Amino acid sequence: MTALVWTLTAPFLLWAVLRLLPSDVHFRWVQLVAFTPWVAAASPLGPLAALLTRRWRAFVIGVAATTALAACVVPRALPEGQPDTRGPALRVLSANLLLGSVPPRALLALVRDVRPDVVTLQEFTPALARGLREAGIAGLLPYGVERPVEGSGGSAVLSRYPVRLDATIEFGGFRQTGAVVRVPGAGDVHVVSVHPCAPRYPVRLRCWTDGLAALPRPDGDTRILSGDFNATLDHAGLRALLNAGYRDAADATGGGLAGTWPYQRWRFLGLDVPPVTIDHVLASPGVAVRSFAVRALSLSDHRAIVADLTLPARRAQVTVGASGRGAVAEDVPVPLG
Repeated sequence: MTALVWTLTAPFLLWAVLRLLPSDVHFRWVQLVAFTPWVAAASPLGPLAALLTRRWRAFVIGVAATTALAACVVPRALPEGQPDTRGPALRVLSANLLLGSVPPRALLALVRDVRPDVVTLQEFTPALARGLREAGIAGLLPYGVERPVEGSGGSAVLSRYPVRLDATIEFGGFRQTGAVVRVPGAGDVHVVSVHPCAPRYPVRLRCWTDGLAALPRPDGDTRILSGDFNATLDHAGLRALLNAGYRDAADATGGGLAGTWPYQRWRFLGLDVPPVTIDHVLASPGVAVRSFAVRALSLSDHRAIVADLTLPARRAQVTVGASGRGAVAEDVPVPLG
């Protein structure tokens, strides 16, 4: 009985210790740690078995492991406070298109339904780019920066506001398109369609870590990182972005446990793969997150994600008055011309 209790307790303790480390310790751990929310939900089995059999040392250790895992996971289901931001609203839609297999008209229908201001697309192929143009995407999102590639490495940023090209991040053949969107009332908003390569094999681990590490950190600009990160909030690379100042839209609104992949049925060793949250919208400090939702998309193995944001208003030095001591300047929000 003692052996059985420790068999139920020790794996959760090991998982909690590895999860609390500041880095991902091994390729296999990178694949496993994505399922931390599911492990946290099962972790009370250890202390419950110890309690029923009066194995008190195992009980204390099991409670400690469960508490540590809960501390990592439970906040994702609780909404956070938001900054007092009163600038323009921006709706962001992101979708992984599964090697470009999503029908253009299905994507167009989703855009019509959601009515986003900015769309970030991953696994964006030349054929899908042509199909979207023929389907009339320009009538809804007339501006964009596209980096289509055959297979899974292409991406794009489409917008109803004018855009210009920003730096494109590329590792292992995966192009993470950057664009600067000129939002009325907010000025330049830097957007990246995020899609580092997936750490599916050991040889892909380096391009995954490099692709995450190369994403720009908040530096005073308004920035949005949106897409398929191939990482959850339990991966060290994504935690580094949060520690740098970004906020995850799902986590900030209490929707951080909404699974985004696999949407269609995936199996591993004969077992169904439970859904995990690898698609995200990250916003720089000062951006308020109003809502987050997931949406089904035909023929994709990911759910599309939608985030409603409020951006900081663009401010400029404007002379508003004068006195005997001279003019007084204040920061006043001004819309773009």
